[in-house]
Parts: sequence; C-alpha cells; structure tokens
Amino acid sequence: MNENASVPDDGRDDEVAELLVGAVDLHCHSGPAAMPRILDHHEAMLDAADAKFRALLYKDHFYLGVAHAIMLEKLVPDTGVKLFSGLALNNASGGINPHAVNHAANIGARIIWLPTLSAANHIAQTEGAAKNFPKTAKRMLDPIPLTALDANGNVSDDTRQVLDIVAEADMILAGGHLPASELITVFEEARRRGVKRMLVNHPTYIVNCSDDDMRALVELGAYLEHSIGMFIEGKAHMYTSQDLKHLIEVGGVNHTVLSSDLGLQGSPRPLEGYRQIVRMLLELQVSKADIRRMIGDNAAWLLNLQ
Repeated sequence: MNENASVPDDGRDDEVAELLVGAVDLHCHSGPAAMPRILDHHEAMLDAADAKFRALLYKDHFYLGVAHAIMLEKLVPDTGVKLFSGLALNNASGGINPHAVNHAANIGARIIWLPTLSAANHIAQTEGAAKNFPKTAKRMLDPIPLTALDANGNVSDDTRQVLDIVAEADMILAGGHLPASELITVFEEARRRGVKRMLVNHPTYIVNCSDDDMRALVELGAYLEHSIGMFIEGKAHMYTSQDLKHLIEVGGVNHTVLSSDLGLQGSPRPLEGYRQIVRMLLELQVSKADIRRMIGDNAAWLLNLQ
C-alpha cells in the first residue's frame, strides 16, 4: 500500500468518521526530522483537524518539539486540535539528563520518553528486531548505549531525578525502548516517587514484553500503547488483527492506547492509519465505547485534558 492509499469503501466510512471525532494521537512522527517523513507537523495537524481529532502529540527521537506545537496552534487557530510534544532522552538531549527534562517541563512538555534509539536494548537489537527501524537521512554519530539502571541494577541517580521532575510537572513518563525487565524496575520507582501517568511504547516490539510483563506493568498503573502502523499494511506491518485482539485482552480496554506511530516512509499517513485500525476493531466486534476509549479517552487522560 502506498503512503496515501485508502482501503476500499466497506460501507463503514460514516461509522469510522464518527468514531474518530475526539481521537488523540500520542505518537505522531511528522517532520521536520532527521528520519525522512511523509508529512510535516502542519500537514499532520490539518489531517487531524479534518477528522475532528481532539489532540495530537508530535514525537521526535532527537529534539524537543514543544515550540513547534505552541507556534502552530497560534499560527493556525480554530482547528479544534490541541498540539503537544515532549522530549526523548537520547544522546542528542544528553541522555538521561535532568537539566533537559527540567527545561522541557518548564516550557510545557507533556511527555518524557526514556531512551529510544540510544537505549542499550535498542542498540543490541540493531541486527535483529530493530534491523528495519527507520534510518536517518544522514549518518549520525555512533550512539552511546543508555540504561536507566546503575551498575548494581538499581535505578540510577539521574533517572530518579528525572522521575521527580516528571512527577512534579505531572507529565507522562514513557518507557521508550528500554527492555521489559528494566522498565518494570523504573516504573516501580516512578510510582513510589509520585509519577501518575505512565506509558509503555509498543510493548511487544524491541521492549519485548511477555503477556505477564504487560499485566505487571498494568498493575503498576501503566498504559500499554500499541502502534497502529504495526497492524496495518505498510513498512511497519508485523501483526494481525487477532494479535491486536489478544493484546487488548491482556492489557484491558481501560489501559490500552492505540497511537499511530506513523509518518515514516512506506506506510500510510497517521489519519489513514486510524481509519484502518477503527475498521479492524469494528470487524473484531469491539464496542464503539471501547474503541473511543482506546483511540481517544485513555490518551486524553494521560494528557490531563479536561
């Protein structure tokens, strides 16, 4: 399927459009970005506005996108879409850097991602699960592997300080590409330190959560974010509709978030991804109330939207 392709009319267009009203995408990979993208932040916002989304959150692995979100809302008012962003704690931001997190919180970031591309776990899988992960257009410096734990396997001092800042600012703490065992340790500490909003990014990809790991993370209060792009046709496709059904059963509707994770070349635009996943959920006979919760309400709570 090409990046702008649409599925054939299955008689559900109006039903899908109705369900998308109020949707929230917590994982939009629009550009500008070091990795080639099929749309920019402005285009992603206009797509979301056309479908009457409630909010859109831009994610970049290398920079804090809050200023883009603030300025776009000002320059293109009355879209009805709230724009947000945050910071990924990779090498480009100084790694697990409390100073960078403090700055992000002070200018309005709504999410902090623990290391993604710079995570030791991601780097260890570059010839395995992460082999086909999108590449930057230009060569970057070799990554320095990052972990949130110290040499004794405890949450590092810098990570603890980051958790405190996240808790005080009531931001979302996202797990990035840390492995499941490390993530459970960090989220346990996060809950002790008052972090209320925790999100596990694509738990079955690179993070490698088992069903029991996912249940343990939900027990800690975390939400499981599954990437729409991994369930629909396109470069990132790797799972079936039955896999999606199983993952929803494992985490529960009340702790499942479906975000696009789209914008990469070779896959549909984020909005088209949402259209396809809603059709898939309807075919799985998921109730409309549950669909709305997984594509909008849970993410809205994480963003602390009233």
